[in-house]
Amino acid sequence: MLAPTGELVAAARAAGGAVGAFNVITIEHAEAIVAGAEDAGLPVILQISENAVRFHHGRLAPIAAAARSIADGAGVPVGLHLDHVESDELLGQAAANGFGSVMYDASRLPYAENVAATAAAVRRCRAAGLWVESELGEIGGKGGAHAKGARTDPDEAAAYVAATGVDALAVAVGSSHAMTTRSARLDHDLIARLAAAVPVPLVLHGSSGVPDEELCEAVRGGMAKINIGTALNTAFTGTVRSALGDQPDLVDPRRYLASARDAMAETVTAMLRVLKSDVIRA
Repeated sequence: MLAPTGELVAAARAAGGAVGAFNVITIEHAEAIVAGAEDAGLPVILQISENAVRFHHGRLAPIAAAARSIADGAGVPVGLHLDHVESDELLGQAAANGFGSVMYDASRLPYAENVAATAAAVRRCRAAGLWVESELGEIGGKGGAHAKGARTDPDEAAAYVAATGVDALAVAVGSSHAMTTRSARLDHDLIARLAAAVPVPLVLHGSSGVPDEELCEAVRGGMAKINIGTALNTAFTGTVRSALGDQPDLVDPRRYLASARDAMAETVTAMLRVLKSDVIRA
């Protein structure tokens, strides 16, 4: 069933756990994410990024309609989130396409410009009934996450949230987008200081590269939404590569996409179980 993202995040936070948010690129991604969540018996968030929209020839409506339909038929609560939006034009399409939330990304801008752009986006989204996440700090690629000055400052984060009015904040604490190995080490002292300074839920991007025990500690420290993308692509691509390698004459995509979808669903189930509050408290 389709559910508001903000409510899913708030419920997970109140229970001492976190909600998993998984990137959708294809219909198979959306089907796998929901199947994995149903197997775990836990809520989930389907998120479609601006990059994914660009992959679909810049057209949001078709992939959004598919994701929304899959969410509507799910046996668990499913949020629909438009992720890493930089385009004002795309931002304006979110509510009409069934999204309950957006992540507006002005993190590439200098601080003052980020604040101004994000505050304007929040006002626009509020009028459309959307829950808004934004980013402060440099999550970026593997090297950038550890660069001097890249991590989110707690005092600046508190001022940023107050000035912009965002509902959740993605912070740079040592994770990196697009990691294919689970070797990231997070700054848990910084997470605790951010959680104490910032009144809204914290979001961890680049979580595919974070080991289970690090994720559990991060959620204990205050992370309430955990974004995962590359782990699904790794499962998908690895399965397809193996199937085509074993059966070089295979041409029917259903024969290998089905197993790739199953592999992604298993990844989702495993990750969601890690984020459960009873596991995290153990």
